[in-house]
Amino acid sequence: MRVQTAEFLLSAGRPDQFPRGPWPEIAFAGRSNVGKSSMINRLLSRRNLAHTSSTPGRTRTINFYTVNEQCLIVDLPGYGYAKVSRALKDAWWDLVEGYLTEQPQLRGVIHIVDARHLPTPLDQELQTFLRAVGLASLVVLTKADKVPRGERPAVRAAAARALDLPTPDAALFFSAETGEGVPELWRAIEERLRAPARPAGAAGQGATGRRRNRDSH
Repeated sequence: MRVQTAEFLLSAGRPDQFPRGPWPEIAFAGRSNVGKSSMINRLLSRRNLAHTSSTPGRTRTINFYTVNEQCLIVDLPGYGYAKVSRALKDAWWDLVEGYLTEQPQLRGVIHIVDARHLPTPLDQELQTFLRAVGLASLVVLTKADKVPRGERPAVRAAAARALDLPTPDAALFFSAETGEGVPELWRAIEERLRAPARPAGAAGQGATGRRRNRDSH
């Protein structure tokens, strides 16, 4: 996709603040400090459109950006920051779960994992949840410029095993520093944007199961 316009639309701290317009949406999810904002800025060719919080784990809103007045890029708050209270973790999930299960225009999730480290139990849990609610996802191994080329096959294979991906090729390398992976990621996003919306009510059963596992946050 050639990005001609990219603008901040709104921040939502409650489900009733989510946009209800006609544009399809792609959400970006990952641990705190995994590089979500840098990835979004690189994809949209903007330096500081998506901002990071000065205190990791404190962002509690979902941020929406319009692209070419055709679709929305959605920045979910990062998860897994150890110094966050239980109440804040619960508030994070209540908001994100409501978005992932109820937003009718959501077409898929870009799940960002730091290529330098194995996926964590929280990353595994997110993948399990996305499958349960019928949401397509793409695992993107970011900060790829920090991983030597010779080590990449093993890194990709380990991530695929940890996240139960069908093949190692299902994970995409990406670098906000060098731009590696930008065309491939845009092609994947465009494919998902053309996909039909999930049938109404498809997410309920998986959402219930995920609530029972909230203690693992």
